[in-house]
Amino acid sequence: MRTTLTIDDTVLQRLREEAARRNTTMSALAEAGLRRILDDAPSPATPPGDLPPLPTWNGGKPRVDVADREALEALMAGCGPHGTAGA
Repeated sequence: MRTTLTIDDTVLQRLREEAARRNTTMSALAEAGLRRILDDAPSPATPPGDLPPLPTWNGGKPRVDVADREALEALMAGCGPHGTAGA
């Protein structure tokens, strides 16, 4: 099947040189590379049990109610939740 692709000039030059080095066509080399990438791609149907678990951590007790704008701004300014020093 014939198709048109837009390929960066430097990639095309490398493809041309590698095809000449291997004594093959650019089309054959590009197809082989695409097949290799597509064959090695993980299946989208990978069961969730095959993935490693996400990391967990204990962040401690919340220092401020993020819905309380004044307390949040005070904490970000280096004061306690209601304008007092410390947390």
